[in-house]
Formats: sequence, C-alpha cells, structure tokens
Amino acid sequence: MDTQSSPTYRIGTVSRLTGVPADTLRVWERRYNVVTPIRSEAGTRLYAAEDVGRLTLIKRLVERGDAISSVASLSLAQLRERVSGADLSTPEPAWERPCKIAVMGAGLAGRLRGGDLDLAGVEILGLFERPEALLAGVGADAPDLLLLEYPTVHADQVREIGHLLAQSGATRALLVYHFASRGTLERLEARHITTKRAPLELAELRRWCIALHQGQSGQQAGAQRLADGTAGPDVDLSQPIPARRFADAQLACIAMASPTVRCECPHHLVDLVSALSAFEAYSEECEVRHADDAALHAYLHAATAHARATMEAALAKVVAAEGIEIEPQSG
Repeated sequence: MDTQSSPTYRIGTVSRLTGVPADTLRVWERRYNVVTPIRSEAGTRLYAAEDVGRLTLIKRLVERGDAISSVASLSLAQLRERVSGADLSTPEPAWERPCKIAVMGAGLAGRLRGGDLDLAGVEILGLFERPEALLAGVGADAPDLLLLEYPTVHADQVREIGHLLAQSGATRALLVYHFASRGTLERLEARHITTKRAPLELAELRRWCIALHQGQSGQQAGAQRLADGTAGPDVDLSQPIPARRFADAQLACIAMASPTVRCECPHHLVDLVSALSAFEAYSEECEVRHADDAALHAYLHAATAHARATMEAALAKVVAAEGIEIEPQSG
C-alpha cells in the first residue's frame, strides 16, 4: 500500500471512528487477525480506510450477536452481505437468547450466589472475586456482558478495567461503584463501559444486564452514544465516494424552471444539494489542510457525499416528474 497517497489512521483515531476500544482492537488483531495494520518507521500502527470499514462492520455484527471468531476472517464484501441480511446463516439476534454475563466482585458475587433472583433472560457464566480469576475462568465462551463491582474507582484503574473488557471477549461492561471522580467515570464511558452507582438491587441489575444486551440501555447509554459519536449511522470509509449526479449549471437550470406543482420542492432540493456539495468539497479540503483532524474530515467528507447522493436521487425523481429538461454534464 502506498502510504503517501492513501490515508492512514492511528489506533486512537480508528477507535473513535469505529466505536471499538483500542484495547479490544489489539486483542482482535492478535487473536483473530481481523485486520493487519502497517507499521510506521517508529513502529506505530497505521490503518487503511479498508481496515476502518472492516472494523465498523465487524463491530455491528458482534453487537448483533455474531461471535467475533465467526466473522473475523470474512472478506469486506462478505461482511457487507452479512450486515445487510443477505447471509441467511446468521445466528439468532441477541435479544432472542439469554444475556451471558461474567461477574467480578466479592460482594456482588456473594449476593448473586445467595440471592433469590429471577434470572430469566440472564445466563451467568461465572462468579469471580478477582480480575485474574475472571480471565482464567471465562475460557472460550465469551460473555456478552461483564458485570463488575469496584467499591472505589481511580484513574489508574481505568486501563485495568478496559483490559478486562477486551481480554474477556465481552462487547459491553456494566461497572457498579461506590465512589469515583467525574473524570474517572468519563474515561470509563469513553471506553464504552456503563457505570452505575451502588447500591443496586439485584432485580435492577438484571434489568440493566438485559437492556445492555439488547442495546436499549436507557438514558445513560444513549447519552454516551451521542457523546462518543456512535449514535449515528456508520459510514464505510472503504466505499468509493459517489460521483455528483448534477453539475452546478444543471442545478441552476433546475432552480430556474417553473414547477407545475404549487410547492417549491424543486427549488428547496436544489438548495439542499448545492449546500451538501459545497460542504463536501470543504470537508475534503480540510482533510488535506489539517493533518491532525484528517480522520474526522474524512468521515465528514464521506458522510456528506452519501447524504448528497441520496438527495440527488430525490431531486432526479422531481426533475422527471416535472418534465424539467437539463443539458447533460459535459465530459
């Protein structure tokens, strides 16, 4: 790959673009060879746009209920087919099977052992008191969710908790704590770890486990997805940018045409397409001019291009319905 002409991204940027924590990325690479980043002269991992596309699709499949081991070796085309539903051999959706959880924490494990709890919808893979016991006991049957108890959480434990999530193979974690600083909680949330302050009743813990398993974790997780940028639709950076359907002169021609209907939809659509085309060009220029923000602007460029293509398709239908004649694009 020609790294001088093809954009590449560092692991932190890839994590932000895909929503996969950096620790999890490293584990997926080591265990399953999901992608093979190149190395810079300084030894830094550099990922191509195709790698970002693969990881985005794999994350969606894993969250849907596919085992990482079953999708890691699929080609980009196969991943797209599987995400779109073309592969009929996909496993049952996550919400149709019990949430498999691994529990760590002496107090929480003791309560679950002795509590009279309705576990419908939850399958406990193991109750552990220490991190090393959890990692040794999980084995090949990766949990859907880690349920962790930390009486106090400090900044220097964030990496340990992220490591537990990545090494266990779980896709989500719920951490119950008594005391922690706001900054520490924000760092945990940035690693896709949901936090709840103790005490929590066992029945409430069960509801949270099932909700997280189903991807319906309520206000806190919804706010987290908005904050880390994973709430919106995924944009596959490995896909080609769609070509413009209308040149500026054609848009001007459509705008000047008198519609046969009373509404101003053709004019409004022209304004939307023109604005999206302008921002598309602007974000592409920013990608070149500001190297530090290249990944963000690559995402904005791709997202805007796909939005522009969608609105162009709508405009084409209006042009056809109105019988507006425009000159074909030159060249």
